[in-house]
Amino acid sequence: QVQLVESGGGLVHPGGSLTLSCAASGFRFDLYDMKWYRQTPGKERELVAYISNAGTFTNYADSVKGRFTISRDNAKNTVYLQMSSLKPEDTAVYYCNAQRSTTYWGQGTQVTVSS
Repeated sequence: QVQLVESGGGLVHPGGSLTLSCAASGFRFDLYDMKWYRQTPGKERELVAYISNAGTFTNYADSVKGRFTISRDNAKNTVYLQMSSLKPEDTAVYYCNAQRSTTYWGQGTQVTVSS
């Protein structure tokens, strides 16, 4: 069955770094564009970063540009989100998303930025 499993979340101090991973299975990963979203309680899910299926194109929310990097390894069916210079406002549950004609979601991983 289709699975997207995020990992790498945790507690980090402001200014720190963290790398999230999302391992995909059950579908043709290399055909799907991938995205990272985040959500905090009471707010809508926010698109953070996008990468095209071949990794050719990327795009970022203004709030994370220059601090976050999305990448993928199609041989490993995995997408990554490298996060640096983290701020308390980056605290959220982070979800990976696979999109083509069908959309798949992971279960999310908590990132907490706090001193």
